[in-house]
Amino acid sequence: MPNNEMLKIIEKKRIELIKIVQKNGINSKISIKFSQELDNLLTEYIKQDLQNKKTLN
Repeated sequence: MPNNEMLKIIEKKRIELIKIVQKNGINSKISIKFSQELDNLLTEYIKQDLQNKKTLN
């Protein structure tokens, strides 16, 4: 997946997480679930970015 597309998905998930936390609290199960999903997206983005940088070198 291209980096710019991945960044759009990450930003959408971040906005969703903020809304969920505001509605349900930071320690709610749904907030934790969305936070973990965002973490996974960020981890994947970083891995792809590192791989792209290695390919360029």
